[in-house]
Amino acid sequence: MSFPELLDRIGGMGRFQVMHVAFLAIPLLMLASHNLLQNFTAGIPEHRCQVRVMANYTHHANLTASLHAEDLLRVSIPMDRSQKLEKCRRFVTTQWQLLNPNATSTNTIEMDTEPCVDGWTYDNSLFTYTIITEWDLVCESRTLQQMAQSLYMAGVLVGSALFGGLADRFGRKALLIWCYLQMAVTGICAAFSPNFTTYCIFRFLTGLAISGISVNSVSLCIEWIPTNVRAIVGTINGYSYTTGQFILAGVAYAIPDWRWLQLTVSLPFFVFFLYSWLFVESARWLVISGKPERAVKGLRKVARINGKMEEGDKLSTEVLKSNMQKELSSAKTSHTITDLVRTPTMRKISCGVSCICFAYYGLAMDLQNFNVNIYLTQLIFGAVDFPAKFISVLTIVFIGRRFSQAFSLVLAGLCILANIFVSQELQTLRMVFAVIGKGSLACVTSQTSELWPIYTSWGSQTGLGLGGTMARVGSIMAPLVRLTGEFFPSLPLIIYGAAPIVSGLATCLLPETHNMPLPETIDEVERQ
Repeated sequence: MSFPELLDRIGGMGRFQVMHVAFLAIPLLMLASHNLLQNFTAGIPEHRCQVRVMANYTHHANLTASLHAEDLLRVSIPMDRSQKLEKCRRFVTTQWQLLNPNATSTNTIEMDTEPCVDGWTYDNSLFTYTIITEWDLVCESRTLQQMAQSLYMAGVLVGSALFGGLADRFGRKALLIWCYLQMAVTGICAAFSPNFTTYCIFRFLTGLAISGISVNSVSLCIEWIPTNVRAIVGTINGYSYTTGQFILAGVAYAIPDWRWLQLTVSLPFFVFFLYSWLFVESARWLVISGKPERAVKGLRKVARINGKMEEGDKLSTEVLKSNMQKELSSAKTSHTITDLVRTPTMRKISCGVSCICFAYYGLAMDLQNFNVNIYLTQLIFGAVDFPAKFISVLTIVFIGRRFSQAFSLVLAGLCILANIFVSQELQTLRMVFAVIGKGSLACVTSQTSELWPIYTSWGSQTGLGLGGTMARVGSIMAPLVRLTGEFFPSLPLIIYGAAPIVSGLATCLLPETHNMPLPETIDEVERQ
């Protein structure tokens, strides 16, 4: 009798498993709020230099007092090539001659200008208060916004590798409890950050905790449920994250102040921290870690909750060890992060997953670029995940993983590239292409887990964490690639679009996992 069969005997998908999955899924609602939070806390409002009317223009004193705001801007701020106010330059001296209606057209570009040495004036109609307006992360400092998001994703990257290994040593439950507390504390500290450097440090630590929560939640969930419902539970967890995107849009609209918004999405993790003490540690991990007595105690507790007390009473450490010989033998094999790229097929999988998340976050973190209300855009981007993930399940079942994944990747890349040729004025069409692209990438991200050897030797918690590492490489690079738009406006879209197409073509070389047993070791991945 295998360990999954043992779970079936003590209730299968019983009352305990239902509550277990539900309480692990609730925190996933808030993960999207932190992953995509900077769309709102770091929103860039319209801005311009503060106007300075020179005091020594005494003969213009009466005129200055009667000037309309538009006239004052006209004589103080030059126009850019689109005939809009420059965001980062102002005239060195006030150009009063520009008010003369009989004056000939003047080339304002030739007039002396200077940076915004006195600061900026921001339009607060969309974003009331963000880290951009508080620390003036515009013009020469505009790259700091992307750096903050990349540092957060770097925390997620480090956490993927760090907490996977720690969970194999200290247990899933202990690490999950710690990560809930770390999320709450560092999230709140970020809300009260006195400067940008401190803010980035706490966001990095928040990213660490995010990885610990996602990796350990999946593992603790999967290791307590029967094999035949894993796909359903995975879909539930995916929809929990998607629902979180709706919650973020609503909360961000209701709370336009970035500090209060950061505080609001962090406080619930104190609640998750408190009830996480009631979780039951993974019996599989306890046995592998040489603690079979605690595993039997946990299994009997589960059997009691599921109404299978008699089956629970039959359990003993000897029964447990005999049913888990395969897991015990495979646990003796250790692996490191180099295993992600050591063999040919693992290199293909690692690079492919990295390209997927690279393009996904490139779209998800650039909502302002669509020139549509950012809150509505967030809702639409969240809504598309519902049909996308449903379609992905159908294609997986009836067509197969490899074709579905390759088609979704190529379609996503083509939709992203299509926006290069669509005018900025055609906002609806640009949004349609972007939504189809993000939906296609959502299909793919729900299919990649079967490519990794997850549930035995390499797929211990360390394996699951290392598997997510390559995905985070792409998410770190995505915000930085947007900076290339300073040199060539279409370059970010070219890069975001080319990555999934290349990844889609490489997918054709990967093994088909439809109706195939999940690989248990790297050697099995290579043989497939």
